[in-house]
Amino acid sequence: MSKILIRGAKVLGGEPQDVLIDGETIAAVGEDLNAEGAEVVEAAGRVLLPGLVDLHTHLREPGREDSETVLTGTRAAASGGYTAVFAMANTFPVADTAGVVEQVWRLGREHGYCDVQPIGAVTVGLEGRKLAELGAMHESAAGVTVFSDDGKCVDDAVIMRRALEYVKAFGGVVAQHAQEPRLTEGAQMNEGVVSAELGLGGWPAVAEESIIARDVLLAEHVGSRVHICHLSTAGSVEIVRWAKSRGIDVTAEVTPHHLLLTDEMVRTYNPVYKVNPPLRTERDVLALREALADGTIDIVATDHAPHPHEDKDCEWAAAAMGMVGLETALSVVQDTMVDTGLLTWAEVADRMSFAPARIGRASGHGRPVSAGEPANLTLVDTAYRGSVDPAGFASRSRNTPYEGRELPGRVTHTWLRGKATLVDGKLT
Repeated sequence: MSKILIRGAKVLGGEPQDVLIDGETIAAVGEDLNAEGAEVVEAAGRVLLPGLVDLHTHLREPGREDSETVLTGTRAAASGGYTAVFAMANTFPVADTAGVVEQVWRLGREHGYCDVQPIGAVTVGLEGRKLAELGAMHESAAGVTVFSDDGKCVDDAVIMRRALEYVKAFGGVVAQHAQEPRLTEGAQMNEGVVSAELGLGGWPAVAEESIIARDVLLAEHVGSRVHICHLSTAGSVEIVRWAKSRGIDVTAEVTPHHLLLTDEMVRTYNPVYKVNPPLRTERDVLALREALADGTIDIVATDHAPHPHEDKDCEWAAAAMGMVGLETALSVVQDTMVDTGLLTWAEVADRMSFAPARIGRASGHGRPVSAGEPANLTLVDTAYRGSVDPAGFASRSRNTPYEGRELPGRVTHTWLRGKATLVDGKLT
């Protein structure tokens, strides 16, 4: 592989430096580097980050290739600066066996735009009744370490306890979709003033918070790791903060859309704003930003949820829940966290690369930008501002809530182990 010299980049937002890639590895980081015959990327003014890692992506394959495939999803990931994604288990068939997770893992390796680490289902068929083959999925070629029934909550406390006990044996983690099903029957949006005015079924914050409270106590009792998916309420923040103060091994994620959008958007009745968990209040949004800044919330995860046109271009009640996010995540984080002074670029690297790689045990990802490390990198033009145009997305789906919205920042280059997957904003 050829050498690549990234000249004058602000590594993690710091002082300009040169970064030399040789093959799959970072060969040197410093000033005035020279490498005869190297391809030169002029990066003055741009920020160089470690390749982003998404702990919560829906790639839909197998079974819903009309929404997304591993190929199109990983192309979207590379466009957004990601070098590794964790693929959720709610496929058809469900990723609850070694065979299915290996299929997804191999598709990721074949396509080569980013590494794909499958997430295994906690229960057979996501039905919440019987534990899936957790050990077999971990021992498979895919080496599964994260297990989740995302899209559904593991609401049975005994099943959740057994899952936590099981994964503890090999250092795995259960990622919980915190939603008490009895409290959210018929829910269409956040329960509050707006739902009352619109006459839509409300999803109360307590439906999320009660499950989180139960599960952090179970994790403490078992001595295992639990991860909270797409945390969305101020009350959930306080529970996680309390659990961490007790030394409970809990981590949590927030999505970009929960950092920016509120339930006021639902007044448009545009199904693009219908998501699970629902968009919450301005108070919740501000609490989530503060928690991400102070480390109570560990990471940003996209919950990239592609849907075909017909599943969103319909009346609100019939619409599917979810929105795409891989190609806009970093811009939303810059808008809500960096440009507001809540996070530095070094802290963004922690929340979107180092920490998710650590939680998911993603070997070779979330590594420092220094000599001898894998050349998984993303280059960002932070001065750029532009309107979001889903027509240019690499994802197969277009269900973004940001269409026409001006957002800052643009990923110009992504390298996966020294190989460019995105150059000047275009996929290779």
